[in-house]
Amino acid sequence: MSESLDLTLKVWRQASHDAQGAFRTYQLSGISIDMSFLEMLDVLNEHLINRGEEPVAFDHDCREGICGTCGVVINGQPHGPDTKTTTCQLHMRRFKNGDTIVIEPWRASSFPVVKDLVVDRSAFDRIMQAGGYVSVNTGNAPDANAVLVPGRDQEKAMDAAACIGCGACVAACKNASAMLFVSAKVSQLAILPQGKPERAERVLKMVARMDEENFGSCTNTYECEAACPAAISVTNIARLNREYFKAMLVSDPV
Repeated sequence: MSESLDLTLKVWRQASHDAQGAFRTYQLSGISIDMSFLEMLDVLNEHLINRGEEPVAFDHDCREGICGTCGVVINGQPHGPDTKTTTCQLHMRRFKNGDTIVIEPWRASSFPVVKDLVVDRSAFDRIMQAGGYVSVNTGNAPDANAVLVPGRDQEKAMDAAACIGCGACVAACKNASAMLFVSAKVSQLAILPQGKPERAERVLKMVARMDEENFGSCTNTYECEAACPAAISVTNIARLNREYFKAMLVSDPV
């Protein structure tokens, strides 16, 4: 039989964006160490529903570490104690019997709380809409060798494209900066030939939109990289700064 845990959960409860939030304490027993963190929350909600109480609202979708929707702060760490791991991939074996686990939403003014552990991350969508696209024609896929891309560039672009947009970088940053996210999205296109036509326009528009969304400034503490489940490197932030500086030099004055 699998080992089981008795846990104390301190969960942030907030009925709506405008409501006053507070931590509520719940006791759970018999939690299998083989459960994922979200499965543990499912068990909590089953107990709450059976008692006629409102279940805890939390985001989830694929539960395979792909979609980026499941993020919560667990004991002060976005996505919990494991590195390169989303909340849905975190297993209860990482905790000990009798532990107290504090669970709260991302804390950033640009990610307003919708309810309980759910936050509105549509600011990321608006940044992508500002410039995260290419103007290549659609249709049949070109031959694989029609556009030659050096292997090293391809690897860098794919590493940047691994960003799942979960927002852990923002939650981990003391300034709630979105620089790691934006730099990954700029890098994945700027490195490849298909992204060259909008290269300057893209970075200017995406950075401007990031600022409009009131994300904080980057002060290079590298907490964003440490919290990122996709291991996006802060070297992308350096690339973003270079891209932005070059775009400012060649852009038309207003």
